[in-house]
Amino acid sequence: MAPYAMTGFVVTDHVVQVPVDWADPARFGSIEVFAREIVDPARAADDLPLLLFLQGGPGGMGPRPMPGSGWWSTALKAHRVVLLDQRGTGRSSRIDGRAITRFPDGRTAAEYLACFRQDAIVEDAEHLRTTIYGGRRWATLGQSYGGFLTLRYLSTHPQALTACYVTGGLIGIDATAEDVYSRTFPRQLARDEQFARAFPDDVDVLHAVADQCAAGSVVLSDGTPLTVERLQALGAPFGMSTGLDDLHWLLDTALDADGRVAQAFADEVGHRTAWDTNPLYAVLQEAIYHQGARAGGWAAAAELARRPAFAASARPLRLTGEAFFPWAYEQVGALRPFRAAAEEVAARTEWPVLYDAARLAANEVPVAAVQYYDDPYVDLDLALDTADRVGNAQVWVTNEYLHDGLRVHGDEILPRLVDLAAGRWTVTGR
Repeated sequence: MAPYAMTGFVVTDHVVQVPVDWADPARFGSIEVFAREIVDPARAADDLPLLLFLQGGPGGMGPRPMPGSGWWSTALKAHRVVLLDQRGTGRSSRIDGRAITRFPDGRTAAEYLACFRQDAIVEDAEHLRTTIYGGRRWATLGQSYGGFLTLRYLSTHPQALTACYVTGGLIGIDATAEDVYSRTFPRQLARDEQFARAFPDDVDVLHAVADQCAAGSVVLSDGTPLTVERLQALGAPFGMSTGLDDLHWLLDTALDADGRVAQAFADEVGHRTAWDTNPLYAVLQEAIYHQGARAGGWAAAAELARRPAFAASARPLRLTGEAFFPWAYEQVGALRPFRAAAEEVAARTEWPVLYDAARLAANEVPVAAVQYYDDPYVDLDLALDTADRVGNAQVWVTNEYLHDGLRVHGDEILPRLVDLAAGRWTVTGR
């Protein structure tokens, strides 16, 4: 498509056709994948290196850049930046409840959704690189789930890459979902306890809200009961730099003068836990870890059952982190159409292997990663193990930032990763 100008950059939109199932292109037909290229207007005619941004997720579309802010302002000084809408998101044949109801049964829908993991996303990126960019090599910047995509890219197409930068996204190469949750639940508990120390009065407010939810007296404006489990999901943003403060201010107006839960507060909780803009985030949350044979089942729910401190009836009430549970497909309107498919995804016992450990060990592409010491989403020990198992990889561990470090402090983090990969800066002390 023809380039067009915005304040701060020139934009070019690209659309390519790809098969849903790269292993069997005829099975589900094709979909569109969309990518947006941005470049500094002053350098629009220059032959700049390409930087592909791999968005967090799963189920996250590429960012819609605003002028004068964001990590891209730093990246545009030396790159053309490619913002990919991962398949099933944004303008890449987005999947929602209406789309999933086209399938005759949950098993077929689950087989379709299984084609939307990191293996397929990387093949989409390769198709974009070879068709739109003539096979030019590019660097990647992977935020969170973008790190999963980076490891897949290095496992299958390292020849396409000049360097890989990863922010908060190094995960265990062969860690299962069960491994991950056994480590992240304690990290979430630590964040819960930090919230209670920072805002002790909010603990009583949260309990008052939870007790009314448990009694069935809190109803959203759409008639849906607000449950304690859904209230607990407010802990998911605790891995972000403003997560604790944001919940504090939300609870500031949670109760009316008579002590009842305010309707506006209840509806805001419903909005924050609707997942209507990114249902794949819920449906694929555990599937992005699955490789080879597994027993099947809901990994996060099983871990929750082993931790009575997180029970809905427990006080103090503990908020859950980045995890999804079967109740969501009953209580959340945007997720109800996915219920049968989600059950099939959870029950599946055989999955394609995502990462090539031997190829990663022999990797020669420079990999520079930052991992956040207090991040409750990505276990630091698993990240460090992966860094040790990937050739030519260096990791910078810091407690200066949380999981949204790239978004909030990209102007500091990205240049340091570029220097780390180029050998102009060396981390010490690990």
